[in-house]
Amino acid sequence: MKRLPLRPFILAALAAALLGGGYFGFRQLAGNGATPDYKFARIERGGLTASVSATGTLNPVVSVQVSSQISGQIRQIHVDFNSQVKAGQLVAQIAPETYEHRVHQAEADLEAARANVAVQQAEIYRARVNLADAERDHDRKKMLVDKNFISPAEREKAYTVLEAARAQLQVVEAQAKNSAALVKQREAQLGQAQVDLGRTRIVAPVDGIVIKRSVEPGQTVAVSLQAPELFVIARNLTDMQVETAIDEADVGRLKAGQQASFTVDAFPGRSFSGSVQQVRKSAQVVSNVVSYTVVISAANPDLMLLPGMTANVRIVTAQKDDVLKLPNAALRFRPQLDADQKDKERESGAAAGKGPGGSGGKSGKGEKAGKSSGRVWVAGQDGKPVEIRVKTGISDGSMTEMVEVIEGSLAEGAEVIVGQPGAAKAGVPMPRMF
Repeated sequence: MKRLPLRPFILAALAAALLGGGYFGFRQLAGNGATPDYKFARIERGGLTASVSATGTLNPVVSVQVSSQISGQIRQIHVDFNSQVKAGQLVAQIAPETYEHRVHQAEADLEAARANVAVQQAEIYRARVNLADAERDHDRKKMLVDKNFISPAEREKAYTVLEAARAQLQVVEAQAKNSAALVKQREAQLGQAQVDLGRTRIVAPVDGIVIKRSVEPGQTVAVSLQAPELFVIARNLTDMQVETAIDEADVGRLKAGQQASFTVDAFPGRSFSGSVQQVRKSAQVVSNVVSYTVVISAANPDLMLLPGMTANVRIVTAQKDDVLKLPNAALRFRPQLDADQKDKERESGAAAGKGPGGSGGKSGKGEKAGKSSGRVWVAGQDGKPVEIRVKTGISDGSMTEMVEVIEGSLAEGAEVIVGQPGAAKAGVPMPRMF
């Protein structure tokens, strides 16, 4: 008996199964409708807080760098980290021997200058005596010439001696002034040497606490163009400040006096409060990103906050109570429109652009145009999305204030579309899940 081939029967069975499955799927889609399924959220009423978030660094309100004004070797250090100091307290000592020798040398130079002044005073006295003697000799010879007892040449010679005596007196008087000026110079040098000797004692300029120490005993400090930093003293750690960089897009919403809160990694779960003290006008540009430094003051009565900690800051820029709130996802949502809806969307956008307050056209500059307007979508009676234009206010990042409805109807409790569970292919409707 001849066996029949099985391949045609297998192919026929597969084709029948595919046709049956396709028909069943088509009936399922047709029975469920062609409208895609959406996710919805309700419009709520409540409070809304707008804020700016950033990171910054905690610093003391006043910190003073203690430096050395002279070069030398550190002989002793009298304070350490966290030491409480008073203004004028000795914190370090530079070896003073070199500067003591300079003081002694300056004292000796001053004594020599004063002795030279005494010598010059004696020279002045002698010059005055010589001048007086020359004047008497000149007067005597003048009288003798008048009586023809001596020749006029003798009188001229006496006159020359007189002029020389006068010039000598002027010379020694000038030398005496120079010696007096030299005394003042030596006194100044002695004063400077004494000041330098005093600077070998490094003292605290303010009351506070040592938060940094950069030297060790035996280390040599060299003063050139910039004084070396030895210590950093914080005047008061009970008052701290956070210095944070705010992007230029957000700095316009900040001003002094606004409330702020921040957290630090050292105390997770705990929030600290403060207020904006200063918005500095100097821009900081890093990698073409412009930011501005905002200083936030904060109380630290229990000394939990330490200098250098990283603070995660939240600054409240606006706060409103009892307002209608839209989910930001609703403002971002854009449905997949069919051909008729796309035509209506273009007509609506063109009309809004020509109108006084439209937000759909590029040229609309009315009251409702710009960043303060947006649009949301609701499900129509036929299940298709319907556009509602609204004017928006402040936002907290997840919810946005709905100030008024520009076009359409929307009230508290209404459901707006915030998304779709999955992306349906074009022309293939998505079955409802409820």
